[in-house]
Amino acid sequence: MESERVSYHESVNEMYQKVSAEGVTNVVDRFKAQEKGRCPFCSVGLSCQLCSMGPCRIGKEKPYGACGIDAAGMVIRNFVHKNMLGTEAYTYHAIEAAKTLKATALNRTPYEIKDVEKLKWFANMLGIHGDDVKELANKVADFVIADLSSVERSKLVEIFAPEKRNEVWKKLGIIPSGVFQELLTVGTSAMTNVDSNYVSLAKKSMAMSIATCLAGQLSLEIIQDILFGTPMPHESHADLGILDPEFVNVAVDGHEPFVAVALIKLAEREEFQRRAKEAGAKGLRIIGFIETGQEVLQRIDSPVFAGIVGNWIVQEFALATSCIDVFAADMNCALPSLPEYQRYGVRIIPVSKVVRFRGINEAMDYEPEKVEKIAEKLIEMAIENFKKRDKDKALRIQKKQKILVGFSTEAILKALGGNLDPLLNAIKSGDIKGIVALVSCTTLKNGPHDYNTVTIAKELIKRGILILSMGCGNAALQVAGLTSLDAIELAGEGLKKVCRALGIPPVLSFGTCTDVGRCAYLVRLIADALNVDIPQLPIAVTAPEYMEQKATIDAVFALAYGITTHVSPIPPITGSEDAVKLLTEDLESLTGGKVLVEEDPIKAAELIEKVILSKREKLGLN
Repeated sequence: MESERVSYHESVNEMYQKVSAEGVTNVVDRFKAQEKGRCPFCSVGLSCQLCSMGPCRIGKEKPYGACGIDAAGMVIRNFVHKNMLGTEAYTYHAIEAAKTLKATALNRTPYEIKDVEKLKWFANMLGIHGDDVKELANKVADFVIADLSSVERSKLVEIFAPEKRNEVWKKLGIIPSGVFQELLTVGTSAMTNVDSNYVSLAKKSMAMSIATCLAGQLSLEIIQDILFGTPMPHESHADLGILDPEFVNVAVDGHEPFVAVALIKLAEREEFQRRAKEAGAKGLRIIGFIETGQEVLQRIDSPVFAGIVGNWIVQEFALATSCIDVFAADMNCALPSLPEYQRYGVRIIPVSKVVRFRGINEAMDYEPEKVEKIAEKLIEMAIENFKKRDKDKALRIQKKQKILVGFSTEAILKALGGNLDPLLNAIKSGDIKGIVALVSCTTLKNGPHDYNTVTIAKELIKRGILILSMGCGNAALQVAGLTSLDAIELAGEGLKKVCRALGIPPVLSFGTCTDVGRCAYLVRLIADALNVDIPQLPIAVTAPEYMEQKATIDAVFALAYGITTHVSPIPPITGSEDAVKLLTEDLESLTGGKVLVEEDPIKAAELIEKVILSKREKLGLN
């Protein structure tokens, strides 16, 4: 009997068979168990548990909740609650980044101001001037923290939003204050018996999304560029084959790269490599997981950084190889089941105050001033753990994919010779039909792990559409080989010609879900160069396997920005025809954006191509 394929990737299929046979809890088997009891009301957004008169479920025979809310109000209010959580996570990260920049400016961290030119550019954009680098960094950090908490109009949004978008948002009344204030407004509005108007709730969510992406996300990524370097193209590796059992392996997981970078700095010292070798290992390596790994992967080319194993679904299967000594979990995307995987010889250590696991009381919460000591302690623990590790149980997976990463806005401009003209000319000529931002998580809800993401990407590049990949979907495409130069052969003839000329793959590894703000700025540059508004551009967004709350607020921003956005699986809003119509039809006349819902990745690629061709036609591009 053929082994069950639970993933697009053979390495994950192999490890699933091992874990399942050993009777260990895992994400695939847990998902199957839950599928047997899904609530049909919850699945379409028609269930509410906000007050003591609930839970309420709306249906044909009971069209209102006990409070009187209708179907449209209920599904959008439920959706807005998810959006808030995504905004909170991004904002938490942004504040941590600003605090880290400030502490670095005061010489209290092991970091440095690595990209001085980026700091000066950002400071100038913010209206901050001066020659002293540390003083500039300090003032920039203070500016960002003040703006995120401002009750007035967000200055960051005002600075980085395209002027034509500002005009649209002003008419709709969705120009945001600081993101904290938007959270307060949306959170209060989404309480029981406050705002039950689905259009009003959607508009408030859009205002919050604008502050999230153009203030929170964009500033935090710029700050991380300043501290750790702006991403530039370089080679690395992906898949479970990066795990070598003969090394001391410290894994970094989550969304914030601060502890990870400190670990790499220490691992590059001869002292720590020597200590690992004295313990019987070949050396010490840092292993990237999820978005923390992606943040490091894009910026740092170091012999002690092995690459990225994959996205969040891969966590358990990677730990089951018995190759990892310490798993350092920062904010976001650490599975609650991980304590069970300590049976494979790994130590699970939270390194953020927002992360905790059942049965694990030990933690080393990140603070900028303490990060070097935290990193040193983690390495010491990993070396001691390696000495105890049962080497005979360690499993070496042979699959490893060479990848090309680091395509920031600056990197793309550099590849184009310093300006956008080659890209614009390729779009005008039709060699590149358009650009799609693939900003996705990964999920088992709509098929095997990463299947939809890889399939839609292959279809789009075959049709001559360039992809910028972000989020967990980026790891899916890295492991599948689509961010390597070999993938050029899978592209349509025109795109293939452009990729060969520029020496780039047809899928550009752009970063994490947090890079939505950075991507928005690149889109602004393209729109400004063509002197058009965002909705006129031959671009689209796809989230072929969205999963959690960060994804939903990113999608709302894309809609506010005026971009057609494909999502799968079907969001839990289909219980209301009015809500569906708002997002898939009516919104286009308001912001220029709309939602495309299609579960089949090949059909979704066809729909996206039609959108891009329609926009090309309206621009007069044959």
